[in-house]
Amino acid sequence: MKSIMSGMLCIGMTLACGGIQAELVQSQWKGKKVAFLGDSITDKNHIGTTKNYWNFLPEFLGIESLVYGINGEQMSGILAQAKRLKAEHPDDVDAIFVFAGTNDFNGGIPLGSWWTLGKEEVNSHGRIMTKERRKLNKDMGTFCGRTNAVMEYLKQEFPLQQIVLMTPIHRGFATFGGDNIQPEESFPNDIGIYLESYVEMLRQAADIWAVNVIDLYRVSGLHPLTASHGGFFNNRETDLLHPNAQGHYRIAKAMMYQMLAMPADFK
Repeated sequence: MKSIMSGMLCIGMTLACGGIQAELVQSQWKGKKVAFLGDSITDKNHIGTTKNYWNFLPEFLGIESLVYGINGEQMSGILAQAKRLKAEHPDDVDAIFVFAGTNDFNGGIPLGSWWTLGKEEVNSHGRIMTKERRKLNKDMGTFCGRTNAVMEYLKQEFPLQQIVLMTPIHRGFATFGGDNIQPEESFPNDIGIYLESYVEMLRQAADIWAVNVIDLYRVSGLHPLTASHGGFFNNRETDLLHPNAQGHYRIAKAMMYQMLAMPADFK
């Protein structure tokens, strides 16, 4: 059937995806090169899963996935991923997705603020006066500063690309040996901040930087604190942090419907 969106024709086709059924959708995304920057949920090594969301999206939408995620990466490391993307695909990438923040929470990175404040002279309505002026905070020791630095780089270097922020999904208990034991999200991190504060910062960042946000914290439906959702994660007992293939399918499906409502690029 024809979509109400210009230039979009949606045709369903069933594909076998390791026991999971995917539907191929003909849309504005077909044939687009899409880069994914992020952490373990994006890593090519398939942490806790046999298939990631970026494996499903080509089957859903016909995109080509360019994957740069690194296990354990915080928002500070996304900048290096973005620079690598620029070196390898300076002109031919169409969209860039940033999926990070959960490791900043786990690492106890302070939230910080979006702006630093000072005073400057300015011509306002024909008169020179001194006014308060805010400037972007790019303190890499804070979550807001790191996010600003990443977004400033992406907006400067990729002006024709669709740029999308994605919020972290909910966090369940995980233990990976030694002292790498991570409580579920009903506990704050070591500086007393709960996960949803980092999620809220990313929602604000989308406003500040005029980009779309896919709020996976809300729309993925994944809730590892609910017992019945353990089947969407790597291990019910030891890893309710990393989605398995079924969990990644849900992430990809939620992303697909959000993506269909936005341009694939601005070229």
